[in-house]
Amino acid sequence: NGGLSPLTGFMKEDEYKKVVDDMRLPSGELFGLPIIFDTDSDDFVPGKKVLLKQGDLNVAVFTIEDKYMPDKVHECKQCYGETTLEHPGVLMVATERAASYVGGSIQGLNLPTREFPCRTPAEVRADLPSDKDVVAFQCRNPVHRAHYELFTRALDAPEVGKDGVVLVHPTCGPTQADDIPGTTRYKTYVRLAEETANPRINWDYLPYSMHMAGPREAIQHMMIRKNFGCTHFIIGRDMAGSKSSITGDDFYGAYDAQDFAKKHGPELGVTPVPSLNLVYTEEKGYVTAELAKEEGLDTLKLSGTKFRQMLRGGDDIPEWFAFKSVVEVLREDIKN
Repeated sequence: NGGLSPLTGFMKEDEYKKVVDDMRLPSGELFGLPIIFDTDSDDFVPGKKVLLKQGDLNVAVFTIEDKYMPDKVHECKQCYGETTLEHPGVLMVATERAASYVGGSIQGLNLPTREFPCRTPAEVRADLPSDKDVVAFQCRNPVHRAHYELFTRALDAPEVGKDGVVLVHPTCGPTQADDIPGTTRYKTYVRLAEETANPRINWDYLPYSMHMAGPREAIQHMMIRKNFGCTHFIIGRDMAGSKSSITGDDFYGAYDAQDFAKKHGPELGVTPVPSLNLVYTEEKGYVTAELAKEEGLDTLKLSGTKFRQMLRGGDDIPEWFAFKSVVEVLREDIKN
């Protein structure tokens, strides 16, 4: 549907290798991560047409043009910067993907059905202003107070023009094992959109599963959001970052993704907007961490782990941290 434009199907070997090695398509265009179809079937051979289905629904016809054996170790080293199974992306490639990849063109028949609506790029673009900056905000968790402050304040960033708007565009596909399910996250977004009713904030949803690939994934997200009509993209600290499943150490530096986005943003035609490092203070509410330190303000903190514990335990969640409506949705889901 154009979300991964200029691709028109799964990557053939020459495309796959070029993206893995150079982060570019053979045509020279930037592309963050390979898009592949893996299989162990001997029946999947060049020239074969495969009907892709979702249950009884015919989704697309896949014409196989190429079949190849990937070097998965090399793929992981290039794309994730790691080959250890302690990285969730490497673990996925090594243990969930089949031995062979097949590439070729896709002819769409019907959009998949989902528990949450995922509009096409053309549908989203039709509702966005064509003469104003559109700032994309990507997230994979429920939107809490700090997130909301972050993307609304982004409209005042020096990189963003007058009367710009935000597209909150969360990924609602599977993420990490301890993340809140996509359907639950979607319910929190709907409730919050209704509650805030901000005319400069647009909400849509992306059926994408995070690879936790750090800098490379930042490029992937910027490229996808450009296809959805965005001109700017908010890059947070440690975007798409991940930790070792054993030691807990970070695989990427806090600003690796930001620096990578700044380097490649001009070529992509998407302007990175570095996210503010906001903290909550008793004296002034949300301010930048730099201002809080400079003025000696008292900051309040609540970790994601502690928040989930309080959520499950029925404890009161401070409203400076989370919207009451979002907490209600999350608790309803826990009960059910």
